[in-house]
Amino acid sequence: MKTLFIGGIKSGKSFNAEKFILTDTDEKPIYLATTEFFDDEMREKVRHHQNARGDNFITIEEPLALYEVLKSKNRPVLVECISMWINNMLYHKKSYEQMHAEIKSLLTLKQDIVFVLNDVGTSVVSENRLVREFVNINGKISQLIAGECDNVYHVVAGISSKIK
Repeated sequence: MKTLFIGGIKSGKSFNAEKFILTDTDEKPIYLATTEFFDDEMREKVRHHQNARGDNFITIEEPLALYEVLKSKNRPVLVECISMWINNMLYHKKSYEQMHAEIKSLLTLKQDIVFVLNDVGTSVVSENRLVREFVNINGKISQLIAGECDNVYHVVAGISSKIK
């Protein structure tokens, strides 16, 4: 089963996704952390997430090659977060086509996967070209994932509403 939790920044997506996958499985799931450490603020955010999830997950850190890391694993996975992964891919000069192919490959895996993704498309259009590119790719990737997922939850103020 594939599931997506989508919502704004600090909406409670991660907490709800973690609760969902832990309730839905009897084995310890993998927590695939995609964040690269660009600054101290990001390191602190990651530390907070690590402390919050405790010892409930097997953590794997991988900022780019998600499919390669997961293809040989046979347990449920929480991918946190696809939007950060898109950021990493852009930073490393990867194309939308490469991102699309990577996500399509991930969606073929047999194990249960819970995706976390930021909803960034409800804001104003930025004057910054890179920000516009990120928002456009994030929107396309979110549509791809949501279209293939069995369940999609929209998260606002810590509350998940099932929309698919």
